[in-house]
This record gives sequence, structure tokens and C-alpha cells, in this order.
Amino acid sequence: MKRMNQCLTVLAVVIITLTAQSQNSDTDQKIDSLHVQKEQIIKEEKAALKEEVMAINERLDAKEITQEEADELKQEAATRRALNIENRTAIIDNKIALLQRNENTYFDEYKIFGVTIKTEDDEFVGIRFGDSYNNEPIRYDKRTTSDLVLSFGWNNVAVDGGGLNASPYKFWGSRYFELGWAWKTRLLNNSNALRLKYGFSFQWNGYKLTDNRYFVQNGDETTFEVHPYDLKKAKLNVTNFILPVHIEFGPSRKTETDSYVRYSSRNQFKMGLGGYIGFNVGTYQKLKYTDDTGDKGKDKIKKDYNVTDFVYGLSGYMAFSNCGVYVRYELSPLFEDQAVDQHNVSLGFRFDMN
Repeated sequence: MKRMNQCLTVLAVVIITLTAQSQNSDTDQKIDSLHVQKEQIIKEEKAALKEEVMAINERLDAKEITQEEADELKQEAATRRALNIENRTAIIDNKIALLQRNENTYFDEYKIFGVTIKTEDDEFVGIRFGDSYNNEPIRYDKRTTSDLVLSFGWNNVAVDGGGLNASPYKFWGSRYFELGWAWKTRLLNNSNALRLKYGFSFQWNGYKLTDNRYFVQNGDETTFEVHPYDLKKAKLNVTNFILPVHIEFGPSRKTETDSYVRYSSRNQFKMGLGGYIGFNVGTYQKLKYTDDTGDKGKDKIKKDYNVTDFVYGLSGYMAFSNCGVYVRYELSPLFEDQAVDQHNVSLGFRFDMN
């Protein structure tokens, strides 16, 4: 363990060194890009002033205003554009100063992904690597955004004719985990009250039977039988790849400047209603038991167990900011062609990391 900790520390130092060298180069590129933006701002304001002066001259030629009024309007336009240049370039200057002073610690369009390694002595080594900095000009209106989606909670099944009360599974022992990526597109031109959220996810579903039973596949039939030994765990693991789509609605906060407009649902309530389709990508059963002699055994059995290949269902969530509760009901049965169908029901927590 001590040697492993030493290796991790050396690896951390190497990565930090390489990352620091890369960040120095990135800092120079970002500062150069900001200088270009600063020059562009000056050109934009001067071009806008030129157009305003031409419009004033046209009004003067048409005798809509006097020479004195025209001179006064030109002076007002020049003053306004000069202040615009001063204010907008000051923002750029502050960004440059922030980069130079903090070496990429903070930046509006810069995100750092970090990993922490914990050693045996509770010493922490932070590793930063990679960034998502984009040198492209800021888009005025960004209707589509994306984020990481993470959800986890508990599984059970509704049995045809018996509902949840007829479920053969342990509620607290049957759990799921979901990880995916989602895009969110604003549906209205001048409001963010209605959004379409869509993407892809991997779901890892676990099902644990009660009463010392385990899953047995007999041809096209999947049964639950009592194990001859004392089971510590009998868990069926089902992995699905799904394509969820939700209509999301709720209030948003609007931020509007000369260069961009943005809508944010952070610190706001929101609700999403929709469904998903997908397919099974893997199934296996894991058994842990103690035999009659007291020896412990562990089996991992890879079979399809007649799990449904094509899955589809309904889902919804209610959240505040990035955290919420998530429910899911699978319209497709858990097992294909069984005498009595079982439909997965999930309840858990959802996090949208935008």
C-alpha cells in the first residue's frame, strides 16, 4: 500500500507538471484571443458611430433638423460610443488581468476537470487536466445547451394483477444507477418557459429476490427458485442503453447584454415529463452464499434470463435548480413471454450537472 501511495504521488507530480506547462501555453492563447476581442469591440463601436452620423446627415439634408441639432446629436452619439468602448474594453482588460494573476483559476468560458487521489495517510493530491476553453466568438443567443445527467435510486416491479404488493423483490436492496448526457433546446423564441430535453443514458438496474431465492432460466421461462445454501446476495444486473426525451417547463432567469442573451434555470423549480426507448446491452446474475460446511462461495452467471431486448417507458422529474426526484415506469415487461408480466418501477434522485 505504501509503494502504491508513492506511485500515485509521483504520477500526480508528473501530471501536474505537464498540466502546468500546457496551461501556460493556453493562458497566452486566451490572452491573445481577448486582445483580438478588444480590437473587434473598438471596430464595432466605430462602425456603429459612422452609421449613426450618416443617418444624422441624411436627416440634415432632408431639412428635418437644423445644423445645430445635427451637431448636438453627433456629439451625443460620439460620447455614447466612447463610453461603450470604455466599458466593454474594461471587461476584457479585467479578464486579461484575472488570467495573468490566477493562471487560469477563473475564466468565464473556462472549465477545469479535477481528480483527487486519497492516500493511506489521508493526504490529498489534486490533479487538474484538460479544459473546455473555446476561442470562438460568444454566440448572441444560445438556444441549445448540454449537461451531464446522473440519477440513482431504488427499483421494484408492478406485477400484472397484483401491482407492487405482488413484487418478489427487495425494495431497498434493488437499486439502479443512470449516467448520461442530455441536450436542452428552448422551444419559444423569446421565452425559456418550455424546453425539449433529450439525450442518451446507460442504466444499471439491480434486482434482489426475497426468501433466499435466485433466478433460474429454463429455456424461454425465467423462474425464481429457493437456493440450497444460505444466500447473502442473489442479484440480477440488467444494463440498458436508452434515449430519453422530456418536455421540461418552469421559470428561468434572463440575462441580456449588448453581446449576448442567456436564460438560466438555476435556483428555479422545473418539471420534466416524457419517456424513453432503448435496448438491453448486458445481463448477468451474481450470487454470494455460504455452503453447509461454512465455506463462502461466489458465482457470476452470464445469461440473458429472457430479459426484454427492446425497452420503453414513461419517466418524469421534479427539481429545484440541478437536484430533483425522478420516477420511471417501464411499459415493456422485465422478462419476455412470461405467464405474468413484471414492469419496472423506479424512484430516485436526479442531478443535471449544467
